[in-house]
Amino acid sequence: MTSTERKFTSVEICAGAGGQAVGLHDALFRHLVLIEVDANACATLRANVEGNTEWGGCEVVEADLTKLDLDELKATLRAHLGLSGDEEVAGKLDLLAGGVPCPPFSHAGKQLGQDDERDLFPTMLKMIDALRPNAVMIENVRGLLDQKFEIYREQILRDLEKMGYRKCFWKVLEAKNYGVPQLRPRAILVAMTEKFAKHFTWLDPEEGPVKTVAEALEVSMQARFDAVNDPRADAAFKRWYADASKDVAPTVVGGSKKHGGADLGPTRAKKAWRDLGVCGLGVANDPEEMKDKERDLFASAGPKLTVRQAAIIQGFPETWKFVGKKTAAYRQVGNAFPPPVAQAVGERIIAALEAGTNAVAGGRGDASLTVPGPSAPARAELGDRRGDLEGAGVR
Repeated sequence: MTSTERKFTSVEICAGAGGQAVGLHDALFRHLVLIEVDANACATLRANVEGNTEWGGCEVVEADLTKLDLDELKATLRAHLGLSGDEEVAGKLDLLAGGVPCPPFSHAGKQLGQDDERDLFPTMLKMIDALRPNAVMIENVRGLLDQKFEIYREQILRDLEKMGYRKCFWKVLEAKNYGVPQLRPRAILVAMTEKFAKHFTWLDPEEGPVKTVAEALEVSMQARFDAVNDPRADAAFKRWYADASKDVAPTVVGGSKKHGGADLGPTRAKKAWRDLGVCGLGVANDPEEMKDKERDLFASAGPKLTVRQAAIIQGFPETWKFVGKKTAAYRQVGNAFPPPVAQAVGERIIAALEAGTNAVAGGRGDASLTVPGPSAPARAELGDRRGDLEGAGVR
C-alpha cells in the first residue's frame, strides 16, 4: 500500500531511531512529522524516510520539545494537511504519539516521577491541548503503573478528560507476546475523543510459543561465523545456537551518553545474555570490518551482537538503516520501542478511527471505511515471567 492510500495521519514526538514510527507506519498511519532531539537519531530517521515514497513526504524535525514553537508546528501541519492559513488543526490530525523519557519512572533509576526534570508528560499534555488530535498514544516503562505513581496517573487522566479525551486503556504490554524475541514490558496509554473511544477494542494475545534468540538470529549469526573461515566456527555456532534456543533475550538497553561504550546492560543482564550464548561485555564491529574475531566471535562467553542483530532483537525490519558510529547506533537501537508492539496498538487505533468516521458519515456502508476485525499477535506466551529483567536497564 502506498502512502497516498493511508487515510489516517500521525505526528510523533521523542521519535528516537523510529521504532514506534515503523510500527505505526506498518499499521498504515501516514506520518506527517517526526520530532526528535538527538542528532544521530534524526540522521537515522532522515536516512530512512526522506525521499522514500512509502513515507509520503514525512518531515523530520530536530528539536527540544520543551522549546518547540507550537504555532510553527501548527503551520507545518496545515501545509501537510492542505488546510488554509486560518483553519484550525484541531480534529484534523488523527494521532499524536510518543515515547516520553522513561528514567523518571524506571525501576532501574530513582523513580522521581514528576519531580524528575526529564519528565515530559506536562509537555506532551500541552501539545495535545494545542493540536487536539483524535487519538493519543503514549509509551513508557511499566514502572509508571506502579502504585507510587497512582496520583500522578490520575492527574494525567483528569487533564485529558478536561480536553475531551477518554482513556481506552493504560496497561503493560510484553514485547515477547508480539513476536519480539525479548523481554520488554512497556506501559501504553491510549486515549481518544469520545466519538472514537467508544469504538476502541483490544484483544490480549492468545497463548502460544515465543520467538527465541536462536530463531531470530540464526541466519545472521551463521553468516558471521561462515565469513571468518576459521576451523572453530562450526562448533562455536552450534554451541551458540543450543544456548540461544533456550529463551527470549533480556531487555535490550541503550545506556546513557554519560557512561562509556556500548554493552548489553548491568551484571544481571550480562549473565542472562551469557546463558543465551551471547557475550554482553560490548557490541561487535560490523562483520565487513572484522577487526577482532577473538573479541567479537570467539570470546569465552560467546559471540557479541552486532548493532544489526540488536535491531533484529528489537523487531526492526532488516531494511531499516542506523546512522552513526557503533556506540551511537547501538544506543538508538537499545532505546527504541519494538515496532511490532507499536503496530499492534496502532491497528486497533485505526480500527476505532475507521468505525467512528463511518458512524459520523451516517453508516452509509462505504467500503473504504470497513472496520477490520480485531487481530491478535502472531506469537504469545502468557506465562508468569513478566519482564523480571527489565530492572537491568533503561530503554
